Amino acid sequence: MGVDAGDRDVSGAGPRYLPISDHGLIGDLRSVALVGMNGTIDWYCCSAFDAPSIFAAILDAERGGAFELAAAVPAHTKQFYFPDTNVLITRFFTEDGVGEVQDFMPVGGEAADAERHRLIRRVVCVRGTIPFQARVAPRFDYGTRPHTLRMTGDTAVFDADGLALALTATVPLSAEGPDVRAEFKLAGGESAVFALDRLDAGVTPRACPRAEAEAQFATTVAYWRSWLSASTYRGRWREMVHRSALTLKLLTYAPTGAIVAAPTTSLPEQIGGERNWDYRYLWVRDAAFCVYALLRLGFSGEAEAFMKFVTRHISPGDGKQSGPLQIMYGIDGRTDLPETELAHLEGHLGSAPVRIGNAAADQLQLDIYGALIDSIYLYDKWAEPISSGQWDDVCALVDWVCAHWDQPDEGIWETRGGRKNFLYSRLMCWVAIERAVRMANRRGLPADLNRWSGCRDAVYRRIMSHGWSPTRQAFVQYEGGDVLDASVLMMPMTKFIAPTDPKWLSTLDALTEELVSDSLVYRYDPVASPDGLRGAEGTFSICSFWYVEAMVLSGRVDEARLAFEKMLTYANHLGLYAEEISRTGEQQGNFPQAFTHLALISAAFHLDRALG
Repeated sequence: MGVDAGDRDVSGAGPRYLPISDHGLIGDLRSVALVGMNGTIDWYCCSAFDAPSIFAAILDAERGGAFELAAAVPAHTKQFYFPDTNVLITRFFTEDGVGEVQDFMPVGGEAADAERHRLIRRVVCVRGTIPFQARVAPRFDYGTRPHTLRMTGDTAVFDADGLALALTATVPLSAEGPDVRAEFKLAGGESAVFALDRLDAGVTPRACPRAEAEAQFATTVAYWRSWLSASTYRGRWREMVHRSALTLKLLTYAPTGAIVAAPTTSLPEQIGGERNWDYRYLWVRDAAFCVYALLRLGFSGEAEAFMKFVTRHISPGDGKQSGPLQIMYGIDGRTDLPETELAHLEGHLGSAPVRIGNAAADQLQLDIYGALIDSIYLYDKWAEPISSGQWDDVCALVDWVCAHWDQPDEGIWETRGGRKNFLYSRLMCWVAIERAVRMANRRGLPADLNRWSGCRDAVYRRIMSHGWSPTRQAFVQYEGGDVLDASVLMMPMTKFIAPTDPKWLSTLDALTEELVSDSLVYRYDPVASPDGLRGAEGTFSICSFWYVEAMVLSGRVDEARLAFEKMLTYANHLGLYAEEISRTGEQQGNFPQAFTHLALISAAFHLDRALG
C-alpha cells in the first residue's frame, strides 16, 4: 500500500515529532485534543482550552506526556472524520487485518456529563486479527506537577494534587511506574474501550462499558449532524466549507460563548524560530470574524452567544471604560493574561521558547473596533435586532473611536517593533463608524450622526492621502512608508473602496507581484518592515483566502478560482489548516486556526456567487 498525505507508515519507532499537519481534532466545546495519525493524543488540556496541559508531547516528546494507542505490529494508517461530525477515525492496515480507533469527546448528552470532560477511545477490529498496545502517560501542568497512580481492577486513577483523572478500560491495565499500559488482541467484530474522565474529589470512578461507549458515540454523532444541518451553504465546496464550520464550532467555549483563535500554544511559525505564541484565548478580531463566517452559513446561535460575551465582558457598561478595549480575553472573560516561558519544554522539533499567556494583550490595536462593530451590525441585520442597551454600548465605542482613531498602534499583526500609523487600523476605524451610521439610519436609532459622519469622512480622506504611495502605485502598510501589506486586501471587502477603482487594481497588481507565491500570500516582508522578532515565517493562510475574495470582487474570477483550488491542496488530509504554510508546503503555527477557516468560508461563498 502506498503512503500519501492521508496514509502513514507507523511501523518501527517512528519520529519523535509528527508534522503539525499529521493531526486531527476532537473536542467537547470546552477543550480539545489533537490525535496524531499514529494514534497518539499528544495535546490535551483537561476542562478548558487554556487549562494546563495533560498531554503535550507535541511540544516535548519526552516531558510532555501522551496517550498512545495503536496496532502493535507494522501498519499503515489513514484518518477521516465520521461523516458530518467531529468524531475522528484512525484506521490501521496490517498484514493480518484492519482496525480502527474512534476518538471523540461526548457532547449532546446530559448536562452533568459535560462536566466530566470525558475522552473516549473506542478500538474496533473490522477485519482479521490485530494486536494493539496502549500507553497512557499524563504529565500534569505542562509536565511540572508529579502525580501518583492508583490501580483498582480495570480502573487507574492519576492524582496530581488537586486534579485527578480516571482511566477505565474494557481490557486489562498494568502499571509501569507512573504510567499505565495495556496489550490486547482483537478479532473481527471485537472492540475495546478506553475512557479518560476528570475525577472530582470524593467521586468514585465510573466505568465506560462497551454499551455506554456505543450510546455516547451515537449521541455525539447525532449532535454534530443536527448542528451542521442548519447550514444554508449549498455551493461547490460544501465538504471543505462544512469541515471549516465544524472546526470553528470546536473552537467555541460553550459556557461563555468565547471563540478561541486556536486550541494550541507555541506551535512554531518557523521551525527553530522564536515566533511561538499562545493562541488559546478570545481575540476580539478573530471571534468577530468567526461570527461573520458562521452567520453567512446560517448559524445564529454562536453569534448570539458571542454577543452575550461582548455585553458581559467587553462592552463599556457597568462603569468600564469605552477604550481602549483589550484586544484579547480569557475564555472566562478575564483580562490578565501574563506571558511566561516554559524553559523545561524543548518545543516542537526543538522550537523554543514554549510560551503560555500572551503579552500582546497589552497592545493597542485599533482595528478591533471595526471587527467588533461590524459583527454587531451583521448580527443586527441577519440574526436579530440588538437591544437598546447594546446600542448604547455601540455609541460609546464609536465615540471613543472618533476621538482616538489617529493614534499609532501595533496593528493587526501584533508587531513588537514599535507603534506605527498602520493603514489597516485606520481602515477598520472607518468600518466601525460607517457600520454604526448604517445601523442608526436603518433603524432610526439615536446617534450623533453629524460628528460620526464627519469623523468617518476624515478617516477616509486620511487613508486616501497618506496611505497611498505614488512610488509604489499602491496602498501601503503604514503612513509615510513604501512597504506592502496583505491586510489592505480588506479594503474592497469592507466596501471602503470600489473593487474596480484604478488605485485598488494597481494595489492588487503590486501585491500579486511582491507578496504572492503560487496563490500563497505573505503578510509583509519583515526585512523591509522589521517587526521586532528574529527569523522568517511562511505564507499566511488567511491572507491567501483574502486574496481569492479580493480577486473575485475585482472581476478576476478565473484567477480567483484557480488560486482557491490551489489553496485547498495545502489543507491537511482532514481539510484542516494551521496559521501558515512553509516553503515546502507544510503547516506551520498553531493548529487548527480559526482565522484561516473563517476566511475559507467567506472566499468560497463569494466565489460561488460569482460563478453563478
